[in-house]
Amino acid sequence: MSVDDRFTRSVREPDPEEQVGTRSEIITGPVGDWATDFSHLEPEWAADPYPILDGLRQRCPIAHTDRFGGGWLPTRYEDVAAIAYDTERFSSRSIVMSNFRPPRELAPVGGTPPISSDPPFHHDARKLLLPAFTKTAVSRREAAARAYCHSLIDAFEGRDVVDAAGEYAQHIPMRVISDMLGFPPEDGPRFRVFIENVLEGVNLPPEERMANFQELFDYLYVQIHDHLANPRDDLTTYLIDAELYGQKLQPEHVSGTMALLLIAGIDTTWSAIGASLWHLAKTPADRERLVAEPELLPTAMEEFLRAYAPVTMARLVKEDMTWHGVDMKADDWILLSFPSANRDPEQFDRADEVVIDREVNRHAAFGLGIHRCVGSHLARMELRVALEVWLERVPSFSLADPEAVRWATGQVRGPRTLPVRIG
Repeated sequence: MSVDDRFTRSVREPDPEEQVGTRSEIITGPVGDWATDFSHLEPEWAADPYPILDGLRQRCPIAHTDRFGGGWLPTRYEDVAAIAYDTERFSSRSIVMSNFRPPRELAPVGGTPPISSDPPFHHDARKLLLPAFTKTAVSRREAAARAYCHSLIDAFEGRDVVDAAGEYAQHIPMRVISDMLGFPPEDGPRFRVFIENVLEGVNLPPEERMANFQELFDYLYVQIHDHLANPRDDLTTYLIDAELYGQKLQPEHVSGTMALLLIAGIDTTWSAIGASLWHLAKTPADRERLVAEPELLPTAMEEFLRAYAPVTMARLVKEDMTWHGVDMKADDWILLSFPSANRDPEQFDRADEVVIDREVNRHAAFGLGIHRCVGSHLARMELRVALEVWLERVPSFSLADPEAVRWATGQVRGPRTLPVRIG
């Protein structure tokens, strides 16, 4: 079978997230007790989840909800780590908590490999991506990323107030990832729509959510066919040509991995850059110190990642069991809150403070276990360059209107609107 034949069998393969769950479809609405009815989609969670998580960690370290068809929220570092490393009892076949549970038959591949893959397939699918995300490969993208950051700030000329999230943070990973995949850079606005649909649209009616996934994968297949007609040196062509177990990758593997890189590769870094700028805008002492001591930025950056970790990842319970004193049912969701793990005082000294010169910082912002972020080198480069250029060009800035800052809901949290005053 030729490469072309693989991608002409259908417009695209069905996406696992489109499988409608059979359990309760209650998702949003006021939370009476976060220990028994949590919801990461509520406005108070998006605005500031840390007091909620701190309270749960003290009185009910593994919270429960009947929403989403049933789920659990461990809040202590040790519990989050234990589940992240336990691939025997917890599956990664769906990593976005919603009313959609993919069929068990989809394991061990999942719909967006390797992040949705279970062992043993996960190891080999992840290994395919490693060459594109080494420190050496990432370093080759730094000059272009830095030039692009400067061009974004050039556009601020003559303005006193800018949106540091909407006009700066979001565009940097969009450009880097689109360059890596060989997508048209002008498609950036479409990427934002895809991201919001996948990560923030979990409460949409099933037919609307399905239509959103259809739109995303239709776009990806257009890009795949363009690369089949015009091969070039980028990650999309690499995936089309890659082999696993002596065979070319299946179409759903290629498109699923592209979807992962597009969605996760953009939103996580966008959120980290935005949260870091938010902190510096509201904390003049830290901002002034980093301007005066730029060599401290790599250390401060790790602290921003710890304190404002953007990602919470989902797992599914494989079989009925009692785990650490709670009775979990097969296909219950688990939300692995890396932000909560990073604020656990049993793991970190002064856990609720942002200490930009923190020396020991084994944070979990990039995850734990076999699914630790394959793109961590890339994300760190983008975050460092984005902050270096901003602090060089905009050394003095503050929140223009703290009440106007809007944070994303769902499993990737970062500022979506961040008005700052320059000077």
